[in-house]
Amino acid sequence: MPKGSPELTRARREEIINACEALYQTKSFKEITLKDVASATSFTRTSIYNYFQTKEEIFLALLQREYELWIADLERIMAQYATLTKDGFADKLAHSLEQRAQLLKILSMNHYDLESSSRPERLAEFKVAYGNALKTVLRCLEQYFPEMPIAERQRFLYTFFPFLFGIYPYTFVTEKQRAAMEQAGVNYVFLSIYEITYNCARMLLGD
Repeated sequence: MPKGSPELTRARREEIINACEALYQTKSFKEITLKDVASATSFTRTSIYNYFQTKEEIFLALLQREYELWIADLERIMAQYATLTKDGFADKLAHSLEQRAQLLKILSMNHYDLESSSRPERLAEFKVAYGNALKTVLRCLEQYFPEMPIAERQRFLYTFFPFLFGIYPYTFVTEKQRAAMEQAGVNYVFLSIYEITYNCARMLLGD
C-alpha cells in the first residue's frame, strides 16, 4: 500500500479509533489521553496528529462509526420486514439499540464538548452520519406507518433522538451509584436498554 494513499489513511484512522474504543472499555473519557491511544497503536503520538488533533475528535469519529453501524441495522430491518405493527416496530427499534450500547454510552457524555473541540471538517463528517440516522428512522416511519402525518413523524424524531442521550445512565448503574441512591431514599427501578427504548417508542407511536 503506497504511503499517503487513501487506503492507508483509512486504515490508520481505523486503528486509532479501534484503540480508543478498546481503552474506553476499561477507562473513562477523562482518564484516556492521546498518549494512551498512541501506545495502543503501531505508530507514535506525533503521528496521530496527522489524523486527529484532539481526543474529542477521536471520540467523535467513534460516535460517527456507531451511528453508521446503527443505520446499517435499521436498513436490514427494513429489508427483512416489509410491514410491521406499532408493537413490532418498537420491538425491532429497541433491539437495534440494545446492540449499540457503545453508541448510547458516548451519547451520555458531554456532547457539546466533543463537538466544540473538533475541527469543522471533522464535525461536518460526523453530522453527515447523524443526519443519515435521522433520515433512516424517518424512512422506517414512512415504510411502516404511511398514514402517519408528517408532523407526527417529526415529533417522533425530535423526541426520540434527544431521548437517546439519557438511555445509558438509566440502564448502567455502578454499585457506588446504587449505594448513593439507597442512602438518598431513591427507589431506583432497573430497566434494560430494550425495555426503556421500547416503552418510549411505543408511547410516541400512540394507540
